[in-house]
Amino acid sequence: MDAAVLAQVLRELPPIADPNVLVGTATADDAGVYRLTDEIALVQSVDFFTPIVDDPHDYGRIAAANALSDIYAMGARPIAALAIGAFPENMDARIIAAILSGGAEKAREAGIDIIGGHTIKDDEPKYGLAVTGVAHPDRIWRNSTGKPGDALVLTKPIGTGILTTARRSDAIDEDTLRPAIESMLRLNREAAEIAKRFEVHAATDVTGFGLIGHLCEMTAGGTGAEISAQAVAFFDRAEQLAAAGIVPGGTHANHRLALESGVTFAADVSTARQLVLCDAQTSGGLLLAVPPDQSTELVHALKEAGLAGASEIGSLTPEPMILVVA
Repeated sequence: MDAAVLAQVLRELPPIADPNVLVGTATADDAGVYRLTDEIALVQSVDFFTPIVDDPHDYGRIAAANALSDIYAMGARPIAALAIGAFPENMDARIIAAILSGGAEKAREAGIDIIGGHTIKDDEPKYGLAVTGVAHPDRIWRNSTGKPGDALVLTKPIGTGILTTARRSDAIDEDTLRPAIESMLRLNREAAEIAKRFEVHAATDVTGFGLIGHLCEMTAGGTGAEISAQAVAFFDRAEQLAAAGIVPGGTHANHRLALESGVTFAADVSTARQLVLCDAQTSGGLLLAVPPDQSTELVHALKEAGLAGASEIGSLTPEPMILVVA
C-alpha cells in the first residue's frame, strides 16, 4: 500500500494498551516488539510479495531474505519463521516447491528453520515469511530515535525496483540484473552484526517506501536530515533507466509522497536521480544513524566484509526537514 494510505488506515486502529508492547504501530517501525521478561523480548514481522524475478528458487530466497531483514533492522536475532504462500490453482507443483525450497534455504542460511505456514489459492503468486526473533528489551534498535548530528550510513546500493522492472520489459538483460539479485539475496545479518560493535542510535531497512520514505520515518522522532545524492551508491544503469521512464508504480508513488511531505531536492538533483532515491526496494540495505566520529570506521568495517556499496550518505539535523543535495 502507498505510505500515505497506510498511515491513514493505521490511524483508525485503537491504541495499543499492553505495557509489554515496546514497539507497535505508532512509529512505522520494522517489527513489533513484545517484552516477555526483563531479559527477553520477542521481535515479530511479516513480509510477502509477488514475484520480482523469473527464477522461482531465487524468488523464494529473495522473499525470505527480505522478511528476515526486518528482524536484523531491529538489532534482533531471528529464531524461527512461518511461510505465507498464495498460488494459482493450476500452477506447476514443481515451481511452488522451488519457491518454498528457496525460502527454506535462505532461512537455514540465517540459522533458523521454517516451522510451518499457510497457503491459499490466488490468481497471482505471493510468498514470504512471518519471522520471530529475540533481543534484550533494552537493546532494541528503533527507527526514530536518532540524534541531531548523527551520521547516516547505508549498507547496500539502491535501484532494485527499477532494475527488476526493466528486466520484465526486456530493457536490460539478465547479466545487468544479476548484481541487484545478488544484493537482494544477501542477508543483512552481517551488516547488523558489524553495526552492533558501534553505537547505533536508530536503524531501519530500506524496502518498499524507498530510501527517502524510510528516511522520513527515521526523522519522525523530531529530527531532520540532509543527504548527498552523490554519496548514495546506485546500481549500474538505475539512473539511466529512470531517465528513460522505466520506473515501477511504487517508486512514482514514493516520489509523489516525498514531494507532498515537504522533502526538498536541490535544483541540481535531476528527476531521474530523485526517482532512484525514492525507488521501492526489495531486501535493501540497513540505514543506520551513528555518532559522527564512528561512521568512518563503520563504513570501513562494512566494506572489509564485502559490502562494497556501504557509504556515509549524510546526517541527521535539528531542523525538522529533509534536504537532498547533489
